[in-house]
Amino acid sequence: LTQKKIIEYFSMDFIATQTSELLWIERKTINDWYMYIRKAIAWHQEKESWEKLLGEIELDESYFWPSRVRWKRWRWAGMKTIVFGLLKRNWKVYAEIIPDAKAKSIIPIIKWKIEIWSEINTDWWKSYDGLVNIWYEKHYRVHHGDNEFARWKQHINGIESFWSFTKRRFSKLNGIQKQYFYYHLKESEFRYNCRIMKQDINYTIQQILIEFNKQLL
Repeated sequence: LTQKKIIEYFSMDFIATQTSELLWIERKTINDWYMYIRKAIAWHQEKESWEKLLGEIELDESYFWPSRVRWKRWRWAGMKTIVFGLLKRNWKVYAEIIPDAKAKSIIPIIKWKIEIWSEINTDWWKSYDGLVNIWYEKHYRVHHGDNEFARWKQHINGIESFWSFTKRRFSKLNGIQKQYFYYHLKESEFRYNCRIMKQDINYTIQQILIEFNKQLL
């Protein structure tokens, strides 16, 4: 019963402190449970990542900063983390940590994840130059520098919505340690996709945990 309640509160996106207080369980125990669930979700998302995207796709990169440490006020505790995102409209998002936002880091992901006859929407970041040369003939761009955010169907509002969703979630946690960033990113990816697909997140997590536990045996 307690395990089901922990999963339920995790599904409701309660932070560990809230769940600890509601269940009268030590926060460290809740943190351990939460991390186990996040690892199961990351495993599930990795399994689904092999599916290629086809249709109207939005691409964008975003920058995340680590939390400050208390004794270094006004200084960041580490380097920024760069994430590249691909979103198929009205369907799913995929996010991957990249070392930099250069073409050599971005193009291989595009070729791996997106079918060549898809319609790609990006901003004017230089790393997207030349997509037509690798057979992506439908490439549309919006110029944020000119206060242009949408031109009919040509926009990246969907992937930017995902960035906002993820950063709002991260802000509740008062910073994330870099070694756990990947798991929190995959959790946000999973939650966003569940919302778009109108899936019952509590039930879905329970099913993921069943499969995850099986593969650990």
